[in-house]
Amino acid sequence: MDVRTGIGVDVHAFDPDPAPGAVLHVAGLAWPGERPLAGHSDADVAAHAAADALLSAAGLGDLGAQFGTSDPRWAGAAGTAILAEAARLVRAAGFSVGNVAVQVVGNRPKVGTRRAEAQEALSAAVGAPVSVAGTTTDALGLTGRGEGVAAIATALVVATGAAGATDAPGQVSAAG
Repeated sequence: MDVRTGIGVDVHAFDPDPAPGAVLHVAGLAWPGERPLAGHSDADVAAHAAADALLSAAGLGDLGAQFGTSDPRWAGAAGTAILAEAARLVRAAGFSVGNVAVQVVGNRPKVGTRRAEAQEALSAAVGAPVSVAGTTTDALGLTGRGEGVAAIATALVVATGAAGATDAPGQVSAAG
């Protein structure tokens, strides 16, 4: 069985000048009353890290290669839309998604207060189980100083033998 893992990381600073009515999005959820993050899309660090981990596991490059800031289709896009598209690309490349685990790093929002909701939202986007956890950095670094939020994710994918599955990053199997 061809089982692969991938790692994804995403970091966004809090928006220094948010538009009126702008809302923070993390882990597929809106967090009213929290300062939003700055980014090309909705800056959902958890969804972006999960998408990056899926792409990495399947040897499909990274978030920037697939959803770059030069592509206007992703301007303002929901992180869950990006995550769902990453999962679709992974499946189209001949893999099934086993699971994704996401760790949100920051003082705010307190993801543990809405963990079940976040897991449900991200799992629905991926079409496979996604676990969500949160931590702080004990006042160290940009997240500890409250300048932004980061997320780290791991993903497990399994080759299905379908056309397009890769033997190694950049190499298409004989089935493809």
